[in-house]
Amino acid sequence: MSMFCYQCQETAKGTGCTIKGVCGKTENVANLQDLLIYTLKGISIFALQAREMGIVRPEIDKFIMESLFTTITNANFDRSRFVARIEEGLKLRDELKQAIIKAGGTISADLNDAATWTGSAGEFDQKAALVGILTTENEDVRSLRQLLTYGLKGMAAYAEHAYTLAYKEDGIFAFIEKALAATLDDTLAADALVALNLEAGKYGVEVMALLDKANTTTYGNPELTKVNIGVRNNPAILVSGHDLKDLEELLIQTQGTGVDVYTHGEMLPAHYYPAFKKYDNFVGNYGNAWYKQDKEFESFNGPILLTTNCLIPPKDSYKDRLYTTGAVGFEGIKHISDRADGQSKDFSALIAHAKQCPSPTEIETGEIIGGFAHNQVLALADKVVEAVKSGAIKRFFVMAGCDGRMKSRDYYANFAEALPKDTVILTAGCAKYKYNKLNLGDIGGIPRVLDAGQCNDSYSLAVIALKLKEVFGLDDVNQLPISYNIAWYEQKAVIVLLALLYLGVKNIHLGPTLPAFLSPNVAKVLVENFGIAGITNVEDDLKIFLG
Repeated sequence: MSMFCYQCQETAKGTGCTIKGVCGKTENVANLQDLLIYTLKGISIFALQAREMGIVRPEIDKFIMESLFTTITNANFDRSRFVARIEEGLKLRDELKQAIIKAGGTISADLNDAATWTGSAGEFDQKAALVGILTTENEDVRSLRQLLTYGLKGMAAYAEHAYTLAYKEDGIFAFIEKALAATLDDTLAADALVALNLEAGKYGVEVMALLDKANTTTYGNPELTKVNIGVRNNPAILVSGHDLKDLEELLIQTQGTGVDVYTHGEMLPAHYYPAFKKYDNFVGNYGNAWYKQDKEFESFNGPILLTTNCLIPPKDSYKDRLYTTGAVGFEGIKHISDRADGQSKDFSALIAHAKQCPSPTEIETGEIIGGFAHNQVLALADKVVEAVKSGAIKRFFVMAGCDGRMKSRDYYANFAEALPKDTVILTAGCAKYKYNKLNLGDIGGIPRVLDAGQCNDSYSLAVIALKLKEVFGLDDVNQLPISYNIAWYEQKAVIVLLALLYLGVKNIHLGPTLPAFLSPNVAKVLVENFGIAGITNVEDDLKIFLG
């Protein structure tokens, strides 16, 4: 076995990738990601001690956050970037240690190896082989540690998006460091690790609330919007990922250039924000979920900007038109540097490139509707409540989360089509692409698919549920006519799940398969305490949901 990774839903054979990642990452990149995580745990040991002494280093918090983000599925495949991060991490770790000593602190003589190891870049591969996931021998402890670690990766991604917009909360950074260090503590039994995972859910709610505040304060509250899915006859740039700041800066720089801008994948919800509607070259959304990029990037014809995950190894047909930025990386692909000294990123290379390319090939026409985040839905609260009271709406189905390549995910489109016409789908994330182009109609003017936005906008769905609980005078959110049939793929979905569990939501169905990193005993705890279940087939699952 040359590597071991089971952090995503598509992991090989449903157990783990051991030769090469299904995502496309090589064994040495996978192992270096493990070593980077190990290094972050060592930094966190000192960060905790430093915090107790009143020493807080923002550069440490930022480094840990960004490093976790780079290890998310389909974010970064560039070996050199991980080598550089590990080198920087060792340097920051030792600087923090010296700061503690200088402030009068005492360094324990019994530190974990993660806080003391050192080595040159040429030794990283050898070290990485000794610190991977399987070094935790107890299957249940390993499962709970990885559940926590993957939740932290998702939390870090959302924290990074908020940070980019100048929003941050020290408590979130402190918890990330506390939790990373805890995964090294062999004295923590399963019960303590379960409690830590639920605490991660608490901070998951907080980080999604922070990002919601950052996005809505900066760009306005999402509003009901019809988004064009056709094309114009102009050269264009396609933006994929989640980073709204990158999109904003690109739109500003393309004004008056004759270059159009389109969104792809999880960037679709940018169209729902009022601030982006003033750009007349912001044309619409091109294509579908991330995994179809190998065909859609090809037919787009112009340059593509990947601002965050999900990137798949590019085909030669469009490789020279692909640009990455932020946490994203792939060897041989052009990378747009980070902002320096408060300046915008420089997208001039993309704009110049676009001018040399033909306009996008049209792959579909029409419009899709979205923008149903909490502010928009609550503005329609009277109408929604009346529809529920009158029986026009019998049940809501939260079908948020991720889309993916597996044929079994067709279940979600079939499930949506089979739902009774008196039900409404609440969605967020790229899972929406399984049903946001279906003709499911409306109920008294309320569309039967209400798209809140990106995966982090699952927070909006929680806000809506809690508000409905209040309106109907219920004691428990689980008494609402809401069912949860969620599709997951990567680690941001993990923090969303932990957040829902923290909020007390029960009986969540998770698919298309349960995570490989859940041991049988840990899965049993989730089933018995929270009612977590998998999916079977549309007909049988509808009977479970509808009785």
